[in-house]
Amino acid sequence: MAYPATKNKAASRKPQRSHRFQGITRTLWVLFGGGLALFVLYVWAVSVNFLNLFGRMPNLKTLENPKSELASEIYSADGALMGKYFRENRTPAEYKDLPQNLIDALIATEDVRFEAHSGIDLKAMGRVASGILTGSKGGGGSTLTQQLAKLLFRTREDLNDGLLNDTKGLRVLIVKTKEWIMAVRLERNYTKREILRMYLNQAEFGSNAFGINVAAKTFFNKKPKDLKLEESALLAGLVNGPSWFNPVRNPERSKRRRDWVLGQMQKYGYISEPEYSKAVATNIKLNYSVENQNKGIAPYFRTELGKLLLQWARETDHDLYADGLKIYTTIDSRMQKYAEQAVAEHMKQQQKLFDRVWKGQQPWRDENGRVIPNFLQTAIKRTGRYRSLNNRFDGNKDSINYYLRKKYKMTVFTWQGEKEVTMSPMDSLAYYKRFLQTGFMAMNPLNGQIRAWVGGNDFRYFKYDHVKQGMRQPGSTFKPFVYLAAIDQGYSPCYQVADVPVTFPAEAGRPSYTPRNFEGKYSGQMYTIRQALARSMNSITAFLVQKVGPKTVVKYAERLGITSPIEAVPAVGFGSSDVSVFELCGAYGTFVNKGVWTAPMMVTRIEDKNGNTLIEFVPQTRTPISEETAYLMTYLLQASTTERGGTSTILKTGFKFPYEMGAKTGTTSNYSDGWFMGITPDLVCGMWVGGEDRSIHFRSGRDGQGARMALPLYGLFMKKVYADNKNIGISTGPFPKPAKPLTVEIDCSRYYGAGQRDTIPDDQKLNQVKLEDIRNQDI
Repeated sequence: MAYPATKNKAASRKPQRSHRFQGITRTLWVLFGGGLALFVLYVWAVSVNFLNLFGRMPNLKTLENPKSELASEIYSADGALMGKYFRENRTPAEYKDLPQNLIDALIATEDVRFEAHSGIDLKAMGRVASGILTGSKGGGGSTLTQQLAKLLFRTREDLNDGLLNDTKGLRVLIVKTKEWIMAVRLERNYTKREILRMYLNQAEFGSNAFGINVAAKTFFNKKPKDLKLEESALLAGLVNGPSWFNPVRNPERSKRRRDWVLGQMQKYGYISEPEYSKAVATNIKLNYSVENQNKGIAPYFRTELGKLLLQWARETDHDLYADGLKIYTTIDSRMQKYAEQAVAEHMKQQQKLFDRVWKGQQPWRDENGRVIPNFLQTAIKRTGRYRSLNNRFDGNKDSINYYLRKKYKMTVFTWQGEKEVTMSPMDSLAYYKRFLQTGFMAMNPLNGQIRAWVGGNDFRYFKYDHVKQGMRQPGSTFKPFVYLAAIDQGYSPCYQVADVPVTFPAEAGRPSYTPRNFEGKYSGQMYTIRQALARSMNSITAFLVQKVGPKTVVKYAERLGITSPIEAVPAVGFGSSDVSVFELCGAYGTFVNKGVWTAPMMVTRIEDKNGNTLIEFVPQTRTPISEETAYLMTYLLQASTTERGGTSTILKTGFKFPYEMGAKTGTTSNYSDGWFMGITPDLVCGMWVGGEDRSIHFRSGRDGQGARMALPLYGLFMKKVYADNKNIGISTGPFPKPAKPLTVEIDCSRYYGAGQRDTIPDDQKLNQVKLEDIRNQDI
């Protein structure tokens, strides 16, 4: 009887349990539906930045055309990549250039269900949520698409400006929500391949390498398509922690990470067991080189070009460091290489001579040859280190001097290669002040295109550019402006002048002035103007300055592109005012280009990242002198190389150049500056050699004249260029004569007196002179 009663009791409670269960279920569904509705409402509010609570979201146009910083690339005229301008060094790669093993490594490591999801991996998110609840580490939940959204739109920086973003606990949630939204939108707008390509182009790999193109070059000096399996695995592992897994600083940690990536690839079937075993057994082999402004072709030129490009970018609303521009310059990479080689070869020898002259002595001297007191103490105050210490210690001299004399390990420049030393900042200053410096430029005068530019010994250690930035007295390389004024006013190359002292009378507080010849004496003989310029005779130059007037000389210099201020004083013809190598090259080009001055030109065109031409540059020209006058000037300048007594005959006797050349040497009065200008029918070269300070110079004209300090550099350069002329193709013909017959006489041989010859004797031409002998003979 009890059993049936119990059964009936249970039966009577069953409907009540069912009713309660249904009620709980309904409640859960209501809660779930409400939560879902709230979540959808929340996502919508974030997506539209409701009441500016959550911060901005990128609009549809931005999502369709996401912008990343791309390095602007600089190319030579012959197609060589010279260098880049960048904040983030990034050059995009196409999907076809990405190796499959790199894509597989990335997916196996970062997002194994990449092909299956639509931007959000719910399984991965569930694993993360479970890990949070249980306290276990279940791995990350961000898909590659979410990571791309974070990289492209800087969700943690640029889009983090809502009113709730600083609220504790909400910041991360809001950021993640934005990444979910943008990941879904990216998946709608792009294919999986496009997302992978964008990710690999956007990712940071450390060592200032952004994007796979630069990363492959930085760590392995390869293109992405040439990466081996183990190299792809290493780079795929870097994106998760570029500094932490850096193979240069942390090689063991990097290898463990690489091997883990390879393990993931095997786990998910991308590589076989043998492939895995072989790859993990391979040691990391880097070919590491970080791109920076110190490296690449023609760094002095690129720095100066950057000033021009920045101005253009400001005027046209472009970002030179982020727009991925393609900049095509006038530089010929082969001529640039030969210029740098010639500079290194010549300056190494000049420095050896300079060090021998001043061995055991201080080279900074006043006009009377005495050591300048406190020279280094004064010079150090112009350095950035001194200014930094002065600010740090509020001008306390004891503290400043302590750190200026404290020894540090450092790498210094030598002509034999970099050297590790221990020096104080004062030691370092004294060391570098002893170096001779140089500036070299080669230009095609027919179109103004600059072919080579070397602004100093080594851009890594000497940033100051001596081609355009540096301004020094040009010495006798300024004399052609005097002769130009005379020729243009009716003097012929055969006009004769006596080699006698010429005195400029005192005026306006200026004492009388009598220029001396380089040798300090006068022959009293008659010389033609052509002979006088060939021998660089100061007496005859002074005569012409008196005849045409200093103001006229200045006027002609300005006509030919000299923009630096030139004083119209009696010494103007001897280079008393500072000019640059850059200016002189443009001016001398006028003689070669039939009287047409053409501004030196650095760049021919600029393209955007898609190859569309933004601007094409054309030569700036004017015609300041006649074609006949220009030709007569080239004829005068040739005498320096062909006439006995000419200051540049070594080009024929030593370097054995059989082609027509014009030349002019230049030396300042205390030998601070050695100059040389060389011209051929389609190439003008200018160069300067001297100390960083004017007080640092050779002792005498034997070593300190332009024919020794600068001329051999030209010979070395031209020898290399002519040897490769099948590829470079500069003219080896004569200077072209004017279309119309000349109106003045140029055959001056009948005017020559006893003992004078128009050309170098044949036996001297045939004499074999070795290059090392050139620097040891009287020129």
